[in-house]
Amino acid sequence: MSIQQNLQSIKSSLPEHVTLVAVSKTKPVSDLMEAYNAGQRVFGENKIQEMVDKYEVMPNDVEWHMIGHVQSNKVKYMASFVRLIHGVDNFKLLKEINKQATKHDRVIDCLLQIKIASEDSKFGMTPEEASEIIKSEAFSELKNIRIVGLMGMATFTDDENQVKKEFDYLKNAFENLKSIKKDNCLLNTVSMGMSGDYKLAINCGSTMVRVGSSIFGIRNYS
Repeated sequence: MSIQQNLQSIKSSLPEHVTLVAVSKTKPVSDLMEAYNAGQRVFGENKIQEMVDKYEVMPNDVEWHMIGHVQSNKVKYMASFVRLIHGVDNFKLLKEINKQATKHDRVIDCLLQIKIASEDSKFGMTPEEASEIIKSEAFSELKNIRIVGLMGMATFTDDENQVKKEFDYLKNAFENLKSIKKDNCLLNTVSMGMSGDYKLAINCGSTMVRVGSSIFGIRNYS
């Protein structure tokens, strides 16, 4: 099927409240434009330089999401345009995003990444650490970021029960943290679920799914 057909098929199965992030990493601009022309406006990249390169040539109504692990020293390259940063896993990074957003006189929306997988390779903080950050005085002083939700990556496994447990854990953390009221924290987004498990994620309460290969086909990393 074409990218357009893949998109239409996925979108027709999504509830209205779920945002589809088309994960376009490693894909050429021509593929992104095919998705764009089919109506897709939200794209996710996991490398800042690649996202910057695509941002410079794509139409300016595209909403760019940074979904990969973020190094503090690279935030400055995307601070002028990124719409949502998914993988914020420590306070130092939040401070840097705030600093760079201030330079561009804008507020950058962020998701706190919670570690839900059993694999050591996945980044993220515990729900307790997230709570500590949000409740802290230092966090209240960050006027140019806004925490709008949580993000998590499930274990890469065929065991659906384990994945469901991890998704439930993230949704539970979201419900617990939602009660904390701060000017720069308004939780309304649960970003979980990818090509292989987004339907399960939605059943578990996801409001944002990150889908790549089911739209663009298998990636070539060579």
